[in-house]
Amino acid sequence: MTRLLVDAGNAARIAPLAEERRIRVLSIEEAAEEDAPAVRGSWPELAAKGRALVLYTSGTTGKPKGAVHTHGSLAAQVASLSEAWGWSDVDVIPNVLPLHHTHGLVNVTLCALANGARVEMLEGFDAEGCWRRLEEGGLTLFMAVPTVYAKLAAAWAVADPATRLRRSDACRRLRLMVSGSAALPAPLFSRWEELSGHRLLERYGMTEIGMALSNPLRGDRIPGTVGSPLPGVRVRLVDEEGGECLDGVPGELRVSGPSLFREYHGRPEETAKSVTGGWFLTGDVALRENGVFRILGRASTDILKTGGYKVSALEIEDALRLHPAIRDVAVVGLPDEEWGERVAAAIVAEGDPPSLETLRAWARDRLAPYKVPSRLVVVSDLPRNAMGKVTKPVVKTLFGTGAHRR
Repeated sequence: MTRLLVDAGNAARIAPLAEERRIRVLSIEEAAEEDAPAVRGSWPELAAKGRALVLYTSGTTGKPKGAVHTHGSLAAQVASLSEAWGWSDVDVIPNVLPLHHTHGLVNVTLCALANGARVEMLEGFDAEGCWRRLEEGGLTLFMAVPTVYAKLAAAWAVADPATRLRRSDACRRLRLMVSGSAALPAPLFSRWEELSGHRLLERYGMTEIGMALSNPLRGDRIPGTVGSPLPGVRVRLVDEEGGECLDGVPGELRVSGPSLFREYHGRPEETAKSVTGGWFLTGDVALRENGVFRILGRASTDILKTGGYKVSALEIEDALRLHPAIRDVAVVGLPDEEWGERVAAAIVAEGDPPSLETLRAWARDRLAPYKVPSRLVVVSDLPRNAMGKVTKPVVKTLFGTGAHRR
């Protein structure tokens, strides 16, 4: 029989639902008592290949898919991150992330529990509330998405000098701060280091594979990169003909190892397409330089084909964020008969937005001519999913709406 652990506060609410589904309810208090009759000898042996849970992909480029993970794949992910990031039983981490994605569930919660550390569940994310908890102290780790760090940095900037100092000191007491689930803009990397003293550890992973690449716990963390393979993970870069890519040559990132998911729930054809010879096809384009990886973006949405060139939308976004009047930006490719795709930028302005002509003139000093945007739309905010990732298909629609086009 399936068993469900609940805390005392939720037992009464959950019990009727569990009874309907023939699920046995155990309180956490009962389970914690080693000699409790309801617990003794009642737990089945867990098979490494047995299905453990279904995590749904973020759906930034299509409909979400349910990735089925096994007890073994989750254990491999936790073991890899525990070694790489130095988890121990003295760690204390607040969780500001949803539990229906790998970042909040595995990287934060399961890693903490597996190491005897403590995880504090905050009720959603609020910049001021999060700062208050950081200022209280007693924490060792913090993990979040770039959007969270941007909002924390904005709240820090409008605070009075004494509050800024208090908040900066709170960050410096932490041993590690991690960013992931979306690309970390280089300006935000620098801004966070200035206010907190931390060079954010950026890493790369997916729902289907857990974490695959990470900047080092100790060592140089290069802005815009996601580091090297984590313990137990193998990666390769493959060109369009299936050959191995040399250093500095972009290719599709493929991942193999015990952390891989088992299948897409109810979608065998999708599963077969995504795994070849034990290698998961991420659909992300990356390049390797001196053993360190840089993600150029999703092949389907972030690699633009314009005028015979392949360009990275992420590279263009990083350059445009340096413009003093641009707070945030998303770059997409719009279909064009002459160029194949036009480079188009949706910007969130800081003050008066630049005109397309002004932006193009500014960008020519920083980008190759074929990377300079030829379409511009000004928006109040960029569309994002629950993990803070920009939804590029929605961004494309902005250029056909009544948004402020230039």
